[in-house]
Amino acid sequence: MNYEIHYLTEYAYDSPVSDNLNALRVHPATTSSQRCDEFHVRLEPEARLQRHVDYYGTQVLEFGIAKPHDHLTVDVRARVVTSEPKQAPEASWEALLSESYIEVAGEFLLPLGDEPVTLNHQLVDDMRGATPLATAHNLSNIIADRFRYEPGATYVGSTVDDFLGLGAGVCQDFAHLGVVLLRRNGIAARYVSGYLFSTAGGQDDAAESVEVQTHAWVEGLLPGDEENPEPVWVGIDPTNRKLAGETHVKIGHGRRYSDVPPTKGVYFGSAGAALTVAVTMTRLDAATSART
Repeated sequence: MNYEIHYLTEYAYDSPVSDNLNALRVHPATTSSQRCDEFHVRLEPEARLQRHVDYYGTQVLEFGIAKPHDHLTVDVRARVVTSEPKQAPEASWEALLSESYIEVAGEFLLPLGDEPVTLNHQLVDDMRGATPLATAHNLSNIIADRFRYEPGATYVGSTVDDFLGLGAGVCQDFAHLGVVLLRRNGIAARYVSGYLFSTAGGQDDAAESVEVQTHAWVEGLLPGDEENPEPVWVGIDPTNRKLAGETHVKIGHGRRYSDVPPTKGVYFGSAGAALTVAVTMTRLDAATSART
């Protein structure tokens, strides 16, 4: 699929601020099923962009505005081409113990460091399937079966324990719990940030341009099989009960949300800031849709 993406972030400050330092993680990733053909950023006030790749491989744009200003606009436009990922391998649980798997999995097998204390072990057991791939498919359903998708129920700093206690949350919470459940079953997992092309009317909806929100899902590392022995990262979207596909546009990944926030910054001054974010995805050819 071909998409145009327009990501617009605007800050309005109560009074002038200065020394405004920011890091943006908004550049679509390059993967085996995705490429970014065009990418442009416009800043107001103008500032010089510095680019680097972070520890997890996500492209980061940094800038600073020293002079006093009472607003900041970040206008991002991109052209992205996606395709359906290759079919995931159907390997046995024993393959998780192979040297090749453990080497690729690395730290994504380790606990997050703030493990939930209220997690029901039955939930971990119920998710386990006959193979790691079957477990990935189970994850795409089990969280949505047992938790409500409810915007506003949680906030950006909510923990997995908060989500478990409330029984409701948003894609970020579904993804954080998904990472924990996969790792508890011995499958390396990481949190993914990006966008999802979705329309309210479902697959038959004719809309070509829609307002969306940033989206989160999970990538689980599945072991290879005899034909393709290398482990493969497979996207799993528990919010939408499916594996990630060509309607998903990946920005980056990490252990949790705090590793891949779209924007992060500090400024000098005591002013408060009103934040407005809008994301528009335009489909340039036919595509299916999903719920965000």
